[in-house]
This record gives sequence, structure tokens and C-alpha cells, in this order.
Amino acid sequence: MNIILITPAPPGSRLGNRATAERWSRLLEQAGHHVDIVTEYNNEPCDLFIALHAWRSHQAVVRFRAKYPDTPLIVVLTGTDIYDHQHRFPDITHESMSLADCLIGLHHRVNQDIPERFTTKLTTVLQSADRPTAEPGPKEGFDICVIGHLRYEKDPLRAALAARHLPESSAIRVINAGKAHTPEWEHKALAEQDANRRFQWLGEVDKPAIQQLMNRSRAMVISSVMEGGANVVSEACRAGLPVIASDISGNIGLLGDDYPGYFPVGDDTELAGLLQRAENSPGFLGELVKRVTELAGGFTPQAEQASLLTAVERAIAGRARLNP
Repeated sequence: MNIILITPAPPGSRLGNRATAERWSRLLEQAGHHVDIVTEYNNEPCDLFIALHAWRSHQAVVRFRAKYPDTPLIVVLTGTDIYDHQHRFPDITHESMSLADCLIGLHHRVNQDIPERFTTKLTTVLQSADRPTAEPGPKEGFDICVIGHLRYEKDPLRAALAARHLPESSAIRVINAGKAHTPEWEHKALAEQDANRRFQWLGEVDKPAIQQLMNRSRAMVISSVMEGGANVVSEACRAGLPVIASDISGNIGLLGDDYPGYFPVGDDTELAGLLQRAENSPGFLGELVKRVTELAGGFTPQAEQASLLTAVERAIAGRARLNP
């Protein structure tokens, strides 16, 4: 099939949605399809239309459905769609969801977080990550990595604030890799780095540098206040890197209800306690390693491709039922 995939993230962007679009393009082309990634939709025909973002891609979704009523349409629900836009802009977001033949959610709890009338359309596609090319070397100290752009949704300085609560004897350092989305976030990160000897901000770095950071880290913190299913969790699981995560739906939907490494969202005191436990209890850290290693098989490219092709099949079948 000829597939158009629209994403608001432009070529060259390191935003997660661009990475998802490009990875899905490769997986679909490996399965024999042709994919055009676009950031603006100009009414071109195709055999299948995939829209990343229900809210941001709303105009394209509406135009496509009006012009091509017989062509299958998939809408991908991002974290901001589910946990922000559908509440602030319900008419727009839900219209995109209503027009879709298949909805894609990126974690296992999306069905609990969208209106029940849409859950029959939902297919879960867990984002994959490649296995690291290099084995982790000896680790010095006790570095904790935070990987993600500096913006409100990520609560990116929470681990740094937690590190302020640690005793003098702790060897923990928090290393943050991610681009500041605004000058204000850059100022906050630099000010925290100046004031907090346990915190270092690397800014935006490339993929090899991210892998090196993961390799030398003892654990990763993902402290987001909202997530649609963060790819960095997939990467950590594939690397065997323990994850300490905020207890939001998007993290629980990837790591499981009984994962032992959660802290209440926004609570740096509780996070500090978990960091200390990871540093001082080999048994606890070992349990986190065991859990992420067990989850790693769900985040392979093969598993993601199979789920993506299931979504394609469901979209085609759904459209066929409406247009016999």
C-alpha cells in the first residue's frame, strides 16, 4: 500500500514523534509498503492515512476523511492527546478519534484513559528500541540518568531536586540529557546545576552519547507528569537499565501495575527515598534489573512491527465494514 503518515515534528527534529514516524516508516516498508512522512497534508490520495496526534493533526484528519471517505484512517493517541488535549479541547480531539477506523495507543492503559465509546477501535503498539551495540562497562560512582527534553510534561528537574535530599555520604549524581524547549527551562537547568553539586545538565546530545550515558548509569529516572508511552522506557528495558518512574498511567502501562520502582508524581522526597534504596540495597536494584529485563522482549522491533501491522489490518477491516 501507499501510506501517508503525518507528524507535526519536522525532518531533523529529535522529538519523540519524529523518531516514531521514521521508525514506523522503516517497519512498514520492511513489510512491503511505501510510506511518505509529511508535516503538512495537501489532499494527496493514498491507500492508508496515519495521523500522529489526534489534536495537532485534526485539520488533516477532517480533510482526509471528507475527501477520501473509503480510505482507511489510523489516528495515533499521544500523551498530550490523552492527558491534556482531550480535556481542554474535547470536541476537536474526540472528532479525530471518531473519524478514525483504528486508534493506536502506546501503552497498555490507554483504554482506561479515553472515552469508553472509542476503546473498541484501540490497538496497543509498544514502541521498540534496538538492543545496545556495546555492553555496559564498569560503573564508577552512582550516576542516575534523566533522558528527555526539558519541558513541563517531563518534570525534568525532579530527580535533581530529589538529589538535594540525599545524605552527604551518598555517591549519587543526576545526569540530565535533553534540549531545553524554552529559554526559561534553560535558565532553570543552569541555575540548578550551579546550585546543586549532584546535578549536571548535558543539553541535547546525539544517540551514541545517550547510549554511553545509559551504559555508565546505575538507573534511569522518568519523572513525567504525562506520557503517552515514552520510548526512553523501551530503551532502558532493552539495555537492562533499572527504571525509577512517576506513577502516571503512561509509565504504569509500560512497566506493569506491580512494578516496584514507582514514586508519586511530583514528589521529590519520595523519589529521594527510592534513589537511596537503589544505592544502598543491592537486592532492590537487582529486582528492578530483573523486571526491566523481563519486559525487554515486548519492546523489540519485531513486536512493534507485528502490532503496527495488526493496526493496519484493523483499519482496513473497519473501513470495509462501514463501506461494504
